[in-house]
Amino acid sequence: MTVTISDLRQRPDFFDTVADRIWRAWWKRHGVPLDYIMVRLRENLATAGLPIALVAHRGDEFLGTASLIASDLDERPHYTPWVAAVWTEPELRGQGIAPALIGRAVDDGFALGHQRIFLCAAPVRRAFYLRLGWTPIEEGVGPLELTVFVRQRLDAADAP
Repeated sequence: MTVTISDLRQRPDFFDTVADRIWRAWWKRHGVPLDYIMVRLRENLATAGLPIALVAHRGDEFLGTASLIASDLDERPHYTPWVAAVWTEPELRGQGIAPALIGRAVDDGFALGHQRIFLCAAPVRRAFYLRLGWTPIEEGVGPLELTVFVRQRLDAADAP
């Protein structure tokens, strides 16, 4: 499958869909209104750096999304930036879309000068991120008992 990954700033026609998927996946069940997510997502359109919202698509067909944001875990405010809100349409899962989105988010973070990129995940997703080469640095963080992972620039690993 040919997948294009675009910055939402270049494909604002996907804005409503990205907002909807983020809201339904992580916020709706907590009573957060969709309008709140839309306001936060608009921040991605207004800046040149962080936050960055990415969209995977085939032409005008939405396939998935991921973001690179300053902070994703209140318990770890000193870590930045984070890959967050990784979503692939359910019928398209297992086809490499999420890994492609995550890889692009990491590359964008490194291109912005960050030496390390963080990600947190529920225990059920731990093996997925290990397969993608993420390194766990903390386990059982916060009330959801999340694993915190890191990806480090290869040249940063050699730095003193």
